[in-house]
Amino acid sequence: MKNDLNKVIRELSEIYDEESKNTYITLYLNKKTGIKFFKRRENACKLLLSGLEQKNFTKTMDTIKDFIQKNEGFKGAIFASNEHHFLKSVPLPVEVDNSLIVDSSPYIRPLARIQDEWESFTLVLVNSNYAKIFSISLGRVEQEKNLSADIMNKHKKGGCSQARFQRLRKGAIHAFFSEVEEALEKIADKQIVLAGPGQAKLQFKDMLPKNLKERIVDIIDISIEDEKELLRESIHLISKLEEKKSQGALQQLKEEILKDGLAAYGIEDTLQAVKNGQIELLIIEKGYKLKGYICEHCQLLKIGSAKNCLVCGGLVSEVDVIEEILEFSKRTDAEIEFTDDEEIAKLGHVGAILRFK
Repeated sequence: MKNDLNKVIRELSEIYDEESKNTYITLYLNKKTGIKFFKRRENACKLLLSGLEQKNFTKTMDTIKDFIQKNEGFKGAIFASNEHHFLKSVPLPVEVDNSLIVDSSPYIRPLARIQDEWESFTLVLVNSNYAKIFSISLGRVEQEKNLSADIMNKHKKGGCSQARFQRLRKGAIHAFFSEVEEALEKIADKQIVLAGPGQAKLQFKDMLPKNLKERIVDIIDISIEDEKELLRESIHLISKLEEKKSQGALQQLKEEILKDGLAAYGIEDTLQAVKNGQIELLIIEKGYKLKGYICEHCQLLKIGSAKNCLVCGGLVSEVDVIEEILEFSKRTDAEIEFTDDEEIAKLGHVGAILRFK
């Protein structure tokens, strides 16, 4: 999941129907309460559609229902379109709000928010002869690597024999740490939490290459046996770091605005910046939506409502402007931060750090 989610969001952001308004169905399903909600939304949407749109909706829903039946207990997101022979499912171990959206493109905002709030990281539990590497994404352990070494801890003889033993032991520990480092190179995410008892974890850190050492976000002192507590503590730690990251992004935006630097804020400025591919980091107020419309032919995106495109005269689709800004941003590999800080509301609910001006 950790390697796939960003790729999935990017791929989904590039999908849109230039000809029809309501060809894609997006379903976010919570397995505990979602089925009742699912049926209610299905009936409501079907009543509001007609002709070819209703036919596509019915066939797409049949595909989705068939998938759910074959994957009992599924929880996560499903993106589908019968007209475009498209079906993509994303299982999610975290709770999701039930929603069913019919639109000209997949609805990715909840996925982007989950990705932002549940940062992936690598957890390394290590002492002088034992190591365990956890890869954690969306609060779930996805894979792990166990390593151990048979290293003697005591020597009864003194003198040169004792000194030689210490050299051999030090060399054995170094060789073991090298093995752990090699495994970590293959697994490590952009954030690493290092944990373990005593000094061993610090010795291990000191011998790491710069590219791994710079990714260590915290070091936890904990018993090698206390894995459950370590997992809880490390997930909480990453959550706190994400909060700080969000606050830091907002502070950077404010500083750039004050010096008339690389920043855009408010709907209109941010919309123009995203169309120009200028956005490096997009900051969005959690839960904020804004009604607008888009021409799927020429991609004109405007606030408000209209029947026809002001540029090409083509038909337009009603959209959430914030969702469209997010999709445009993902297509140009911008980072996304969600925040509920009141400062972003004062600045117009969205803002961005720019690549260029």
